[in-house]
Amino acid sequence: MRKIDPALHEKLVTLIQSMGYELVGGELFPQGGTTIFRIYIDSPTGVTLDDCSRVSLQVSAMMDVEDPVRGNYVLEVSSPGVNRPLFELEHYRKFIGRRVKIRLRSLINERRQYKGTLTRVEGDNICLLMDDSTQEVSLPFSAIEKANLIEDIRF
Repeated sequence: MRKIDPALHEKLVTLIQSMGYELVGGELFPQGGTTIFRIYIDSPTGVTLDDCSRVSLQVSAMMDVEDPVRGNYVLEVSSPGVNRPLFELEHYRKFIGRRVKIRLRSLINERRQYKGTLTRVEGDNICLLMDDSTQEVSLPFSAIEKANLIEDIRF
């Protein structure tokens, strides 16, 4: 998985904000012989399937003109969902006190996977209290490949 190009990100932010939504983030990842280009949108009132369809039509039109993704790709527009992905440092600040799952690009302390409660953001480091110990770890934001909130849904 890789993050979207910063120039494309800015164009998407402008387009999606003009429609009344927030661009939470985006990612590209290979699947078979194509690339999945997934973007996440949100709004204060939530996101419906109709919202995703409206944004998809506008982003598709922009992508046809800009052609920023090489080769074949499939565009997916989604709400962030309950296990919301975290893309920016500000996202981590917003969800301090919540449980997260983090996957790193490479090993730190002999691990790539971390689960715990976000305690704070210090500069460019994400601090979390590990689920499997009473230890707090500090992870560089630049080392994070993927991160999501962990929601405990009970019925």
